[in-house]
Amino acid sequence: MSVSVENLENNMAKLTIEVPAEDFEKAVQRVYLRQKKNITLPGFRKGKAPRNLIEKMYGEGIFFEDAANDILPGAYSDGAKESGLDIVSTPEIEVTQIGKGKDFIFTAEVAVKPDVELGQYKGVEVPKTDTTVTDKDVEDRLEQEQKKNSRTITLEGDDAAARDDTLTLDYEGKIDGEAFEGGTAKDQKLKLGSNTFIPGFEDQLIGVKTGETKEVTVTFPEDYHAEDLKGKEAVFTCTIHKIERTELPELDDEFASDAGFDTLDDYKADLRKQLQDEKDKAAEQAKKDNGVSKAAENAKMDIPEAMLNTRADEMIDNFARRLQSQGMSFDQYMKYTGADRKSMREQVKPQAKIQIRNELVLEKVAEAENIEVSDEEVDEEIANMAKAYNMSAEDFGKMIGDDQKKLIREDLKVQKAADLIGSNAVEVEKPAEDEKAEETEKKDDAE
Repeated sequence: MSVSVENLENNMAKLTIEVPAEDFEKAVQRVYLRQKKNITLPGFRKGKAPRNLIEKMYGEGIFFEDAANDILPGAYSDGAKESGLDIVSTPEIEVTQIGKGKDFIFTAEVAVKPDVELGQYKGVEVPKTDTTVTDKDVEDRLEQEQKKNSRTITLEGDDAAARDDTLTLDYEGKIDGEAFEGGTAKDQKLKLGSNTFIPGFEDQLIGVKTGETKEVTVTFPEDYHAEDLKGKEAVFTCTIHKIERTELPELDDEFASDAGFDTLDDYKADLRKQLQDEKDKAAEQAKKDNGVSKAAENAKMDIPEAMLNTRADEMIDNFARRLQSQGMSFDQYMKYTGADRKSMREQVKPQAKIQIRNELVLEKVAEAENIEVSDEEVDEEIANMAKAYNMSAEDFGKMIGDDQKKLIREDLKVQKAADLIGSNAVEVEKPAEDEKAEETEKKDDAE
């Protein structure tokens, strides 16, 4: 196999890879052996037809496409290594020669890692993060702990449902006395005040009792998703089977005692300390992140579009895997949201660009500062990773192999570069207008 490289504009390159004719012939033969069991020719039992007769009847190129697919991955991988390029995108493949007795030739257009011209990365100014723990912070955390220790009780007899109670009910909806599609349910769970049903539906069920049947009259909104129900008045006959209520423990010394403290004030003091530690760590991370972002803004680089597209596709694939782990396929998500892969790619590209810029700058800083990672540091990281898989460090190290260990070493270098930028960053107070804008943004998010 031979490889030639043509450097293109904007950090792109074209590899021309030639696979000897005899190697391509072997790939064609492999495909024939796999597929002949499905081919029948007159006078031959199924799977017994000679290759030359199959090619004569269907054309000599009948196996070429599958042979190309068989040989391309390995040939490209070997060619990419031989080229010596630092490739950062998936290749765009084009077959330029294919035929009986001919070398198999294809090109692969790829993006190569761009050069980075560093600007200022030491002493960059970053906004100072407020680490003050307020009384409200403590009360909010205490409320979270209170909810964790709640219990659910079932109301009986004359106990009436109130807001935040959860009902189990059957309902049947009718419009002008006629049932309609989607208007009936059995053993439906409904939390009063959750606003998950049609406006007004839940409010009319406040005060109902177990075993009671009540009619609820509502009007579907004009913007309701079902065209035939928009603006229509409906009557739902609701039968209540169960009413459940969440009871919270009293916030007193007894509650604190259950958590291991003598008094509620002692418990609050401990929560305040926890919150302070969390805010200090978050502020340190923010300082580092903002420092890296500033260093990336100060640097110059030309990121090829193919590199951006590859990173965006990786982000989408990761998102699809997270969906899958939650029980939803990527196709279902796209159907429900009306999105497609192309639109999602454009949506995540800005974030992909930020990721790439930051990573390239950190790699360049590690190089400029001659940052090194010892074997002991790599071993320690492997040991930490092994714990997550309940494996010994030795077994985990054997499993991941030398290539992965090299990546771990590079990741640790990047982390050290980020630490260097963060430790040298200079915190400055945010201008008053910035703080006001942030408060407004937080308020809008809450609403």
